[in-house]
Amino acid sequence: MKQYLKRYAQNFDYPLFFTVLLLSLFGLVMIYSSSMMVAIVHKEQAPDYFYQKQLINLAVASLGFVAAAFFPYKHYANKNIMLLLTIVLIVLFTWVKVAGNGAEEVGSQSWISVPGLGNFQPSEYAKLFIILYFAAAFYRKSQKYTFEKLQPTEIFYPIFLWILVVAGVAFETDLGAVIILCGIAVSVVAASGIPFKTFWKFFGVLGAFGTAILGMLWLFKGELLKGNRKGRIESYFNPFDFENGVGHQVVNSYYAIGGGGLEGRGLGQSIQKLGYLPEPQTDFIMAIVMEELGVWGVLIVLGGLGFIVYKGFSIALRTKDPLARMIAAGIASWIAWQSFINLGGVTGLIPLTGVTLPFISYGGTSIILLSLAMGILINVSMFEKVERRKSQT
Repeated sequence: MKQYLKRYAQNFDYPLFFTVLLLSLFGLVMIYSSSMMVAIVHKEQAPDYFYQKQLINLAVASLGFVAAAFFPYKHYANKNIMLLLTIVLIVLFTWVKVAGNGAEEVGSQSWISVPGLGNFQPSEYAKLFIILYFAAAFYRKSQKYTFEKLQPTEIFYPIFLWILVVAGVAFETDLGAVIILCGIAVSVVAASGIPFKTFWKFFGVLGAFGTAILGMLWLFKGELLKGNRKGRIESYFNPFDFENGVGHQVVNSYYAIGGGGLEGRGLGQSIQKLGYLPEPQTDFIMAIVMEELGVWGVLIVLGGLGFIVYKGFSIALRTKDPLARMIAAGIASWIAWQSFINLGGVTGLIPLTGVTLPFISYGGTSIILLSLAMGILINVSMFEKVERRKSQT
């Protein structure tokens, strides 16, 4: 154990760790700044209400990070661990379907209430689950078959499970998470090392299942595309036509971005957080960052997130272990897709989906699952360094 810890300390990915730490602390400051009015007026709590809750979330996330960072990533290919992760997913999805909440508040039944822990969002767990399950499934297949001889029918179960997860998340309805889950699945399979022809065979099977699911979703479009979700799509083209309704958030996000300019108004000096921009500590926290800190705040966030994505893909490209490659690529694509969807919604580039900004937005489930993912990525990075040093000696 002592030798393991010594080797771990020597190969620990300090740049990645400190980047995650910086972003999390920066997010904590911005949560405090952006949420004071919401805490006082809407929650009738002290100004630091959300700040204190996020501190607790970060404490729990830190424990998860440490546990994931020290747990050897190779164990995720174990059948028993795969089964355990799947059982947890089934329990969470059944729970949210039967006793989920959020439909009345935000139009999406996406959360479950865990006694003593608050709300938990199963779709966040699903993102990490798909990365680990797909990576493990393809890795086990690579140990049994050569990828040149691998047929799409031989990976039926991972594909089928992915379709069920995507359908379950879509019916919650968390359409932003659906896009992320699709991006993650494609990234993990692309990183598996399968030949181009085999990849397209897999993609064909995936597309066939996906088309069937889209057909089902189309039948239920009246249920899925109603209320805020339908309004967000309608207001996407010109939110100012819906300024007093569903376009209210995007319009006020524009005001925040424009009001910040190059230098920003100063930390704590946002105007839009004073009741104009609803729930500014979650989906639209980047608008407050832009308004208060200007270009410098944007550079901190985009630089940090960009570095994490770069590290993830660079680890995937360097390692010779297919399991490590798929896990690293999956985590990097998760951060990349989620950041793009959030920032795209804030700036009006794409319709709003309610996706939070990694490490910056308020949210317990998000920061805990992201911290677990970062712990796993650092563990993969450590073993990749050890592997590289061995090959050089």
